[in-house]
Formats: sequence, structure tokens, C-alpha cells
Amino acid sequence: MEEKLKVDKARVERCLTAADSIADGIAGHIEANTTISVERSVLRLLGIDGVDAGGVPLPNVVADTLHREGLLDRGAFYWIANAAAETGRSPQEIASGMAEGTLPVTTFPRRSWQELDKVVEPLLEEGLNRLRRSRRERSELQERFPPGPRPWLYVIVATGNIYEDVVQARAAALQGADIIAVIRTTAQSLLDYIPYGPTTEGFGGTYATQENFRIMRQALDEAGEQTGRYIQLVNYCSGLCMPEIAVTGGMERLDMMLNDSMYGILFRDINMKRTFVDQDFSRTVNAYTGIIINTGEDNYLTTADAVEEAHTVLASQFINRELARRSGMPLSLMGLGHAFEINPDKEDGLLYEIAGAQLIRQIFPDCPIKYMPPTKYKTGNIFKSHLQDGLFNLTGVLTGQSIQLLGMLTEAVHTPFLQDRALSIENAKYIFNNARHLADEITYKPDGIIQRRSEEILAQAADQLEEIAREGLMPSLSRGVFANIARPVDGGKGAGGVIPKGPEYRNPFKETMRKELGHE
Repeated sequence: MEEKLKVDKARVERCLTAADSIADGIAGHIEANTTISVERSVLRLLGIDGVDAGGVPLPNVVADTLHREGLLDRGAFYWIANAAAETGRSPQEIASGMAEGTLPVTTFPRRSWQELDKVVEPLLEEGLNRLRRSRRERSELQERFPPGPRPWLYVIVATGNIYEDVVQARAAALQGADIIAVIRTTAQSLLDYIPYGPTTEGFGGTYATQENFRIMRQALDEAGEQTGRYIQLVNYCSGLCMPEIAVTGGMERLDMMLNDSMYGILFRDINMKRTFVDQDFSRTVNAYTGIIINTGEDNYLTTADAVEEAHTVLASQFINRELARRSGMPLSLMGLGHAFEINPDKEDGLLYEIAGAQLIRQIFPDCPIKYMPPTKYKTGNIFKSHLQDGLFNLTGVLTGQSIQLLGMLTEAVHTPFLQDRALSIENAKYIFNNARHLADEITYKPDGIIQRRSEEILAQAADQLEEIAREGLMPSLSRGVFANIARPVDGGKGAGGVIPKGPEYRNPFKETMRKELGHE
């Protein structure tokens, strides 16, 4: 896209430098610690799945057993490899034996990592091949059925029943949607385990399980065959199981995952020390499987004023970008988020929205930016709501956004019906088609409202990032620097799942993924 705004490159460099310093400030913490959820991810990559007699997922059984005995500081991979060397059993058989109480894994003679090399290598390759296969399948299918033109039309399904979700998802794909997001059931992000199998009950959404991922992936592949377009699938790996869900999503060929370094801290009160470690490994997994992440800065504007706090969105995007880069993620997979949430009663609010959207698009030209619709000021007036969505769609195509999450005219009334979603898709297709090249015909007044507003946002973001760099990210979050929400550094849910690494700790999956991604 042509650069419509004059963007102060010196200020952008200030932002990049500050974001680098901020990431440096928590890099030591990330490197020094693992978490219970990272180790469960390793177990899943080793092929451990299923539940015990009481319905507890086997990755939880194994990780919890090791954690209780204070042994996870070596990493879960070590104990499975050591048991495999001792018994000749597969990881799945070892996990089942631990669950049944018939395999005392922690009592076996402890070999060195060097002695385990011949066991580690095939286990490592088998786990990585599960992810490589999914990425290869996506590439092959997208060659046969290319995705639609950008902005991609992104819609949600949220019935609570995966089989009902499939019906709605297929209908949306046939109506023209490019991306289907299956909303997670309320508060699943606070569960410290992944439910097992297909689910038919959920409030406000559907449980994120590996089997549900598989069911929806198959349905969307069938819809892609019908429409001649590859239909992309989205779910959420934020929360206490962030890296685990990244692994299951990678195995089942999801295409996008909600993955933010700070969303769980701010909006779910999850311990920040755990979250920063979890997001680091989860993003490595996402990068390795070619999954686009979606960050959650749009949520800041649901709790804070969209005009006064617009700069916090940009500041957070710089931080999310740098942390993702350090996880091995290329810019092409960093779906940074923002939203159309200015009060519709504000004079020239549309110009302010265009300024923010255009600025973000120009600063992050290689990132697939995700643009969220108006929700905060939606009412039961479905006609005004549809007009708000129309202005949002116009701004999206005008400023070259990549991923457009479509607004619903019944946003403030009920969970969308099939016909509501159809009308929203029709709205977006009409505007995207009729204004496809509008941006090519327009320039912005050098001293106009849009230009001045973009300069103000960037200047404030640079100042805020430098302040955070001086103070440190965790202390800044503890005083409510983003979304007007303050969280204590040592508080929040899941704090007990942070585990200092011992001198013998290794995660061969992370080591190899980072090496193959060119980011050791």
C-alpha cells in the first residue's frame, strides 16, 4: 500500500528501540523458567493423549506427578526419554502406566542427556513430523484453493455444540466468509487442562478440544472444496493452556490462533510470570506450524476510551511484535490487533478511526493486521448498528487491513442467527467490491485532521514505550498501563505453575524449532 500518511521515522525507531529494551527486561525471566503448561505441551508433542480412569487428561497426570515430586526442573521430555530407555515402551504406554500406578518412572536409574541421545532423536522427530505434516497439508490445499482477496472476511460461530457450529460454519463459508472462528466457551481460559473429545455443551461458545478442532477442520475443508477457496480456521490459545492449545491447534491444522502476550494477564487475571513464559513457547509452536497469531489490543478499547487511549494500542503492538519476533515468528504471521471503537457521537470520529487504522497499517506493512468491529457502542437499534458496521468495513478496505472481523447488526441483542451473519457478509462484500481501489484514488491533507491525529498517536506511543522501558514491563502492568487494568506481579491465577529450570533442563522441541526457524 502507498504510504498515505507522513510517518515520523525517528519516532518509529524510538518505539522499536524501547520495545527491544522492554523485551530484554523479561527475557531473563523467560529463559530461566518453564511452566506446567509448557511441559504438558512437550508431553503432547511426544504423542501422549487420552484420559485416565477418572477422566483426567494423561498429559496432566504425568506433569502433575513430576511436579509434585519436584522433578520438572529437568523438563518432562527427560523423564519420558529416560523411561523409554529403561522399558522400551512408547510415551503413550509410559503415561498410561503412570496413570495406573504400575510404572514408577521417577525411580528408574537416571541417565545423562548424552546417554539418551538415541532415544531422544526418534521421539523428537516423530513429534515434529506431526506439526510439519499439518503445515505441508495447508500449503498444498492453498495451492489448489487459494484464500479469498484481503481484507479476509472473518466471522464467528458460538453455539456451544461443535456439531451445530459445523452447520453454521459451513453456511457462513458458502455465504462468502474466508475465516471461521470458533469462540471458546466462557472461562475456558481459566481451566488448567484441555477437555478431551468432542463436546456438545458450552456457554457463550464451544470448548476448545483437539477433537473439536479435527471435526471443524474436516468440515471447512469440505466447504473449501465446494467454494473453491481455502477456508481458514481460528481458535484461542490464550489462557492457562496457551502452549498446549497451540500444539493441538498445530496438529489439527488451524490457521490462526488468538495469541497475545498480555491479554490473559489483563482480562483473565492470569499470573504474568507464567503468561510470558507460556506465550514464548506457544508462539514458537505457532511459527513452526505457519499459524497466524492474532493479538488482542482491540480489547483495550472496550475498557478504556478509544480516543484518549489509542496510543496504548500502538505501544502494545510494538511490544507484542518484538516478543513474537524473539519467539521465532516472522512478520508475515504476526496478526496485530486493533478496533473501530470510537464513540459514534464524536464529531469526525470516522476521521480519527481512519487515522489510527492507516497509521498501524503503514508502521507494520508486513503484518496481517486484524481489525475488530464496533461493539462497545452497539445498541438494540439494528439499523444504526448495520450502518456502524458499514463505516467499519469502508475504513477497512480504505486503509488496507488484512483480517476483517465482521460486525453483527444484532451485536447488542443476541448471539447471531444464520441470517444475521449472512447480512454482515453481504454488507462487507458490497463495500469491499465497490470501494476496492478507493485508497488508490485518495491522498490525505498534509495538515489535516487525519495527519495530525496520526502524529499525536505515534508521539504518545513513543513516550509511553520509553516510560515502560525505564520501569519494566511487569511493574508497568501492575500499575494499569494498558486498558486501565492493574494486575499484581506475583498475583493472578496459575502462579504455582511457574517452575525454575534446573542445570539439566532441556526442551528439545523448542531448541530444534528455534533452530529450524533460524532463531536460536
